[in-house]
Amino acid sequence: MIELAASFDSQLSTLAPFIFYIVIGAIVFIETGLLFGFFLPGDSILFSAGLVAASHGNINIAVLVAVILLAAFFGDQVGFVIGRVVGRPYLDKRKSPRVQRMIANSERFYEKSGWWAVVAARFFPWIRTFVPPIAGASKMNYYKFLSANVVGAVLWGAGITLAGFYAASVPWVRTFSYAIAAFFIIGSIVSGIVNYSRHRREPHSKS
Repeated sequence: MIELAASFDSQLSTLAPFIFYIVIGAIVFIETGLLFGFFLPGDSILFSAGLVAASHGNINIAVLVAVILLAAFFGDQVGFVIGRVVGRPYLDKRKSPRVQRMIANSERFYEKSGWWAVVAARFFPWIRTFVPPIAGASKMNYYKFLSANVVGAVLWGAGITLAGFYAASVPWVRTFSYAIAAFFIIGSIVSGIVNYSRHRREPHSKS
């Protein structure tokens, strides 16, 4: 990621501060909120933005982090609303048993493991674009999604940006940011496995 971030560094460093904030915020919002933004390299952009802020005194790191946090938060919120308002009615019209079974499984997953999934998805390219709409279509509890969105935006948006900002002077910051990501990814996997095992045992306990 560092090599890719360095290439973005040379491109972004030529922008005026106000344009820089707008461009970074727009990229983060589009990647997290709009389905067609799945191809954008969010991790590298955030790390590169931190590098630019560290090497160019006219970029305020506090303003940059605030812009990224807002863009990441509202991006996921928009994705969730799109899934709930557009995706769910579309799925409800599909009456095939296969689709209905898929909906039921998705609802069960997001009810049990959705919080971890939303946070962990931030650290996966492509997946972070699609998880919020799927969570919305699966009728995940809004307040559970909201809290996961806030935590994910802080850990991913602020975490990777600050890792880029401090990478040169405090090398362990980048390692620490990866450790946080690994914790939530592992937590998501473990939560999914535990709840899947419980679901598999439920029919036997009722019989």
